[in-house]
Amino acid sequence: MEIVIDTSAILAVITDDRDRLLALTAGVSLTAPASLPWEVGNAFSSMLKMRRLTLAQAQDALRLYQTIPIRLVEASLAQALALAARLSIYAYDAYMLACAEQQRCPLLSLDRGLRQAGQALGVDMREV
Repeated sequence: MEIVIDTSAILAVITDDRDRLLALTAGVSLTAPASLPWEVGNAFSSMLKMRRLTLAQAQDALRLYQTIPIRLVEASLAQALALAARLSIYAYDAYMLACAEQQRCPLLSLDRGLRQAGQALGVDMREV
């Protein structure tokens, strides 16, 4: 089975909810749009800015992220832009939805807004 995994779920694996998410994704192939590494980097820089992480902690978390086997795929920019306009969401969320639609697989997200947008679109949404 294949699941598209979003940034919120990746960050949970790296930080707090590791055990629950690892159990949920055991035996599953993880896929994400090619934007995922940039989103993870943006999340870490935000945590640094808000002083929720030190640089050393962010670097440790980055090393852990890089051990997670995730197949990165190109999401259609045109499709993502259309979804962003239709659902009034940010492009990063639209990339996740476009990826799930293109790959015809569920999307695992802890982001309530993304889950609502996915449900409105008819994407099979998974949550913890």
